Amino acid sequence: MPSDPEASGLRPSRELDPDGHVQRFSDFLAHGKGYSGHTVRNYVSDLRQFLEFLKEKEPGRSVEEGDAYVIRGFLASRYGQNRKTSLGRKLSAIRTFYQFLIREGRVKANPACLLVMPKREQMLPSFLTVDDAFRLVEAPGGETFLHLRDRAMLELLYASGLRVSELVGLNFPDVRMDLQILRVFGKGRKERIVPFGNKARDAVEKYLEARQALVAGAALPAERGRDALFLNRSGRRLTTRSVARRLELHIRRIGLPKQVSPHALRHSFATHLLDAGADLRSIQELLGHASLSTTQRYTHLSLDRLMEVYDQAHPRAKSKGARKHADSRTPSPLTVGPRPGCSTLRGARTKREDRK
Repeated sequence: MPSDPEASGLRPSRELDPDGHVQRFSDFLAHGKGYSGHTVRNYVSDLRQFLEFLKEKEPGRSVEEGDAYVIRGFLASRYGQNRKTSLGRKLSAIRTFYQFLIREGRVKANPACLLVMPKREQMLPSFLTVDDAFRLVEAPGGETFLHLRDRAMLELLYASGLRVSELVGLNFPDVRMDLQILRVFGKGRKERIVPFGNKARDAVEKYLEARQALVAGAALPAERGRDALFLNRSGRRLTTRSVARRLELHIRRIGLPKQVSPHALRHSFATHLLDAGADLRSIQELLGHASLSTTQRYTHLSLDRLMEVYDQAHPRAKSKGARKHADSRTPSPLTVGPRPGCSTLRGARTKREDRK
């Protein structure tokens, strides 16, 4: 189904986009690139901002005549209003847009390729403790359609480390209950196979009974839900926003003290696997990360587990008692502030960076 920027309020006026680039670019992202609806909406919004900037600062200049200086001016105008991650996404959107114009034969070179992505902030993923994760997935305790559906959703999110977009995109042929595996299509429509456990299987089986009763009792048209695994009460495919709203409801119900997004269950999945001794390569495959460096973020959250493994495995490691005694006398590697013996290294590193 073609994405519709106009329906989401993102289509610029004919004056702003006389050649209708935005609609074709949106279709290219959705069908040519296989990007998720969330990514398409963000890229279209970024392109609209760029077109507005071009119209205001360079009146009479078409987007095909844009160069690296104009793009850099646009990013500079957004500096302070957006985080570095958002600026990087805007540059990526513009770069992809000019790639699209090259495919259409409207430009010969991509001016955005002359600019470097801003360095992204290093942000550690938020995650739940094992006890809090259990409390959250067990929060929908009723027997209504919504309770059974929510329990199945949360169990799958935590059991398989799915993105919410992957969860709502699941169809019946993607679920093998006998083998307890899912066929998941991630970013860029990349396919991967992930397992799920007995708790998730039981929750999904109960939900499927309620789903069948909903469809049969309401006499919903077959094309409305089609093959979608998770439906709303109207029989339509569930959306990512609906999942976020239901999650927020259950978070308030059990009284978790902090904000928890649906993605926190994915982070919890990876962190708990790493704590239990799973290797990074396996976690990378389960999460569908293209780069191992993305998965390595979780090692920062599992330092205690890594130190324990080191103590148990390395023949020259300190005994547990000695390490505990040493930890009480020396600063933790996670302590904020200078550590003994680091001043010389820090100075050398600063000099090297100044020479670059």
